[in-house]
Amino acid sequence: MKRMKILLCLILSIFATICFAQRVDVLSNGSRASLRGLSPVDDDVVWVSGSNGNVGRSIDGGHTWEWKTVPGFEKRDFRDIEAFSATTAIIMAIAEPAVILKTTDGGQNWKQVFADTTKGMFLDAMDFYDNQSGVVIGDPINGKLFLAFTNDGGETWQPAPMDKRPAVDAGEACFASSGSNIHLLRGNNFLVITGGVNSRLFYNTTAFNIPVMKGGETTGGNGIAVFNRNIAIVGGDFSKKDRSDSCYVFFDQFTKAANPRFATLPKTPFSYHSGVAFISSGDIIACGLNGVDISKDNGINWKKISGESFHAVRKAKNSDAIFFTGANTKIGRLVF
Repeated sequence: MKRMKILLCLILSIFATICFAQRVDVLSNGSRASLRGLSPVDDDVVWVSGSNGNVGRSIDGGHTWEWKTVPGFEKRDFRDIEAFSATTAIIMAIAEPAVILKTTDGGQNWKQVFADTTKGMFLDAMDFYDNQSGVVIGDPINGKLFLAFTNDGGETWQPAPMDKRPAVDAGEACFASSGSNIHLLRGNNFLVITGGVNSRLFYNTTAFNIPVMKGGETTGGNGIAVFNRNIAIVGGDFSKKDRSDSCYVFFDQFTKAANPRFATLPKTPFSYHSGVAFISSGDIIACGLNGVDISKDNGINWKKISGESFHAVRKAKNSDAIFFTGANTKIGRLVF
């Protein structure tokens, strides 16, 4: 009987380990493009975008992909994408001229909905609060980050007045590394993280210092994730991706007065990371050039679950599916 109990406990332990382990399955790989844009809609519908004018779409959870090069944009880099369904998505071309395009027929045709030829214009990321309200952020123009909003599902975009744009220091900007340095809140309020010589968290135009590596052109915050009032931020120095002290993740809470109460966590035991997402309350996943790490206690402890390199990670809007994008047309999915 005692042996039977020991055997039963061993079987249950193995079963629990199998059930609760996570891994990352690589769904796509090749030389077509470097992918930083990522927008999963649900378990089945996933859109990605990247260099050389490439946009990819899957309607079967990433098992098969339909690839398109947007006509007239073959040399452009679509660093971010926002998808709403299997037919409707918005893509962002970063540099002069900065352009936003929209499709409503699954990528067969694209309509230009925004363009800006201002010298120095460089778009970094987009985010949507719902299917109507969205924001795009770009590098500073005349000392302030560029911002434009849409309230009609991306059909039209209105640049924010200068007094509504965050003022940044010389050498401070945003990284277009994972499409996740801005998060739109209700009522066109937003959170954004900067990097470079200075790295800060902005709530609208109010800046807060954050304990992220800063001081150089390649240092600072790269990705932000929000769950209710909790915030996780990753970054580091992408030119020194192997530094074990280069990435911080920390946890904030915003009061009704929008004042953050910092609960700074110890340095995480992994290197530069560019993307971060909440799996659920307290469960955070981060990706970077050295792999994928997961925390189940609000970022205090981390476990590496994959050595695969990725730029971005996103949770699906309408399901619990987690996807990744990276260089060399690499696309991954978290498997529980």
